[in-house]
Amino acid sequence: MVANAGIALAKFVGFLITGSSSMLAEAVHSVADTSNQGLLLLGQKTSQRKATLSHPFGFGRDRYFYSFVVALLLFSLGSVFALYEGIHKLEAHEPLSSPWVAVGILVVAIGLETYSFKTAIHESKLIKGDATWWQFIRQSKVPELPVVLLEDLGALVGLVLALFGVGLAMLTGNPVWDAIGTICIGVLLGVIAIILIVEMKSLLIGEGAAPTELDVIVDELAAGKVQRVIHIKTQYIGPDELLVAAKIALNPGLTVAEVAEAIDAAEQRVRNKVPSARLIYLEPDLDRSLATS
Repeated sequence: MVANAGIALAKFVGFLITGSSSMLAEAVHSVADTSNQGLLLLGQKTSQRKATLSHPFGFGRDRYFYSFVVALLLFSLGSVFALYEGIHKLEAHEPLSSPWVAVGILVVAIGLETYSFKTAIHESKLIKGDATWWQFIRQSKVPELPVVLLEDLGALVGLVLALFGVGLAMLTGNPVWDAIGTICIGVLLGVIAIILIVEMKSLLIGEGAAPTELDVIVDELAAGKVQRVIHIKTQYIGPDELLVAAKIALNPGLTVAEVAEAIDAAEQRVRNKVPSARLIYLEPDLDRSLATS
């Protein structure tokens, strides 16, 4: 966050010196990134509040909410502003002054963003497993990593586009290239923002366990004195907190104590294999399908 704030300041200085719309678009993008990372930190902090009577399942979804706000800010502050500025410069045709200043700032910023992007990739690999990067973005229940990963990717590609626009404007003497670079940045940020909005909205309204994770939960429940799982529903109420609610068929003839023991054992088996399944509610029943047959 601090690094992005410094990069934003440098880009604003570069814009004031050169008048480059690409530089201004990238400066606003860095401001949006800085604000976004502050919001992600705020979401992590507020999600740790203890459960209350009005919020008995806690505040884990705060992280999803602030990640959704981040996606909206990336679209409004980043994409829409860049598109507006690029179209404005297409009409104005204002020449660049001291373009080498912009080039120097962009090259340094590319180096810093490359380091940041490599760090995001390294952190994401720790939980990505064998999934592809697209699957990781679609399936991750931890909102911060996909957000930062796509933000860093957008920042890096955006810097390359800005350098492309400023460079061609210098070589040709035509400021239209700077405006085109700015519009390309706006389109890029818009695509990334829309992807994040869709994914964060899905998490915010509630996603269940992944199919492989659900299979593990069902297998662990259907053991011991449990004959089978009649039906089951799951939902992530926070990145590290999965709610499991299931109706399970128990062996007939069990005493109340044995039923309680079977339920406790089933819960423990699930938690051993899926640690995020912190809230488990099991309703014992008889397998009436066997009685019917």
